Amino acid sequence: MKICSVVGARPNFVKLAPIARELAQRPQARHCIIHTGQHYDAALADVFFRDLQLPPPDYALGIGSGTHAEQTARTMLALEPILVEERPDWVVVAGDVNATLAATLTAVKRGLRVAHVEAGLRSFDRAMPEEINRCLVDAVADLLLTPSADADENLLREGVAPERIRRVGNVMVDSLLVALPRAAESAILERLKLSPGAYAVVTLHRPSSVDDPVTLRQLIGALARLAERLPIVFPVHPRTQARLSALDAPEIALLRCLPPLGYLDFLQLWRQARLVLTDSGGLQEETTALGVPCLTLRTTTERPVTVREGTNRVVGRDPAAILSAAEACLASPCPVEPRRPALWDGRSAVRIVDALLTDGAPAAAARED
Repeated sequence: MKICSVVGARPNFVKLAPIARELAQRPQARHCIIHTGQHYDAALADVFFRDLQLPPPDYALGIGSGTHAEQTARTMLALEPILVEERPDWVVVAGDVNATLAATLTAVKRGLRVAHVEAGLRSFDRAMPEEINRCLVDAVADLLLTPSADADENLLREGVAPERIRRVGNVMVDSLLVALPRAAESAILERLKLSPGAYAVVTLHRPSSVDDPVTLRQLIGALARLAERLPIVFPVHPRTQARLSALDAPEIALLRCLPPLGYLDFLQLWRQARLVLTDSGGLQEETTALGVPCLTLRTTTERPVTVREGTNRVVGRDPAAILSAAEACLASPCPVEPRRPALWDGRSAVRIVDALLTDGAPAAAARED
């Protein structure tokens, strides 16, 4: 069976790595990796391939940045002849980025089957471009591989046939658990002269956080206030750096801004933090898996299981609310005992590959309520 995985952005490399490892163990499968190049610089792509021990992609499309329409259209144009030539049995996509939508549309219009890893997540916020991508991909993909029970429920409520849904757990946790020993060898804390549990880590990259100067200035102001309590380490995404460069916010100097980090260095940095503040979806899941307190600087989350069963709290973007939640967190006992949701056990890739190789047929015994 020939399986083509299409990835374009850093979070999806993390989801692909355990699937690629598992496929390499299955002699009945041939795996082809197509890297669209939505994240195309060394800090956001090349270092992740190395840290995650991913094989080099079979195809690198070099799509680069642009508007949503530009990225999606360029990806579809570049991808179609490859899929025509490869004629895979499955096209595997993950997450909710433009590369995911473009690959799905291209494949289904060529009559190819699509499997969506991390299906069913919903923030119910149509202002998020990622939410539009999720809904469209799930509407047309053939096999919907979900991380949690709430994702199943979202899909069923939208009228998806149950036989298209397979709950497999969270494949990002597979990568996380495999990488922990190597991440422990990172000297990132020593380089930054940080003590475990004595600093916070922040990430910001979503348009709703960084594109509006007023919102971004308020967030930086709140973080600067928090920096009076403990060091705030801020690996800055290129998108965010561009917005900060045009922003009059001198208080940014109170934060310890860094260039983007590789997967292993960043894992070691946030796992030892007292607190994580983020607008990232994946980091909400990863902090839950390791029991690190997390404040989500958004008004919604597509991962409510991290709030119900994990260490995440959605606090919005109001500075007073952020500071109040941070103070409450710092006053609470630490470390927090991890409470991983069902099937977040490091074996999601096995279940994903099993589903692909059995043609996506439902296996009720493999699902857990």
